Amino acid sequence: MARKAGRAGSSAEVPTIGEVPVFIDNLARLYQADCFEWLERQPEQSVHAVVTDPPYGLIEYSSEEQVKLLEGRGGIWRVPPSFDGHRRAPLPRFTVLRQRDHDELRHFFQRLGALLRRAAVPGANVIVASNPLLAHIVAAAMVEGGLELRGYIARLVMTMRGGDRPKNAHEEFADVSVMPRSMWEPWVVLRTPLEGRVQDNLRKWGTGGFRRISKERPFGDVIRSGPTPVSERRIAPHPSLKPQAIMRQIVRASLPLGEGIVLDPFAGSGSTLAAACAVGYPSIGVERDSRFVAMASEAIPRLAALRVREEGNA
Repeated sequence: MARKAGRAGSSAEVPTIGEVPVFIDNLARLYQADCFEWLERQPEQSVHAVVTDPPYGLIEYSSEEQVKLLEGRGGIWRVPPSFDGHRRAPLPRFTVLRQRDHDELRHFFQRLGALLRRAAVPGANVIVASNPLLAHIVAAAMVEGGLELRGYIARLVMTMRGGDRPKNAHEEFADVSVMPRSMWEPWVVLRTPLEGRVQDNLRKWGTGGFRRISKERPFGDVIRSGPTPVSERRIAPHPSLKPQAIMRQIVRASLPLGEGIVLDPFAGSGSTLAAACAVGYPSIGVERDSRFVAMASEAIPRLAALRVREEGNA
């Protein structure tokens, strides 16, 4: 069993796991690996929180779909219409997923839940970015993997999803939207089972709740957010980059006593690790794509150094 981490901010808290990280600084380590294989090799109860934005079974990041994305020709990815003369970034089109894809997602997240229950200490928060069409699959599958569902964080953000009229019939049905215009993004909140009561778990492991914004204000489940700023996209041009303003709030809240190690098993461009560095938490990231590993190695210290304006936890 891994020892409990000491006060956050000490580089000695990041565990030695017998593998060579691609990127390392005083607080963050990044490994290039398949996260499932990596998690299977880790010591039990060695991390204290998980904050991640997974690729949903790698469907939208498969070689075939990435080629379609780069060529702008259909598939899972779509390019939203221009608005006010600005070209929008591509978005995953999850409405085209079939039952087979949903079954694969369930298996993917069930396996992930089981591996995270083993790797994380009792009472560890597991916070997973999702979307309104797939959050129910993520939640149910990870509960089947052994985690406890604790609710959802709603990121209030105007997106380009939904609101469109019927394809090739927009004039005939001018007053119809195919689905509601999306104005929020769900983050599934789960927890590894407690060891005893919450107070017992907090004393032994430092986990079992969320860090309050202040003594007077608890961390809430609604966060106002804008789109990811262009300045951050220039640093880390990842298709799913989340803004530091929201990442720092979620990462900070994930460790109730401000102590422990935050894991992102799908590190992408390193936004979770950058947020952890910014709030003073040790972190570990795992990313299998060499392009994103190279991007994250450059982006983590630059994103962490940014001064951001948090729009507020409602």
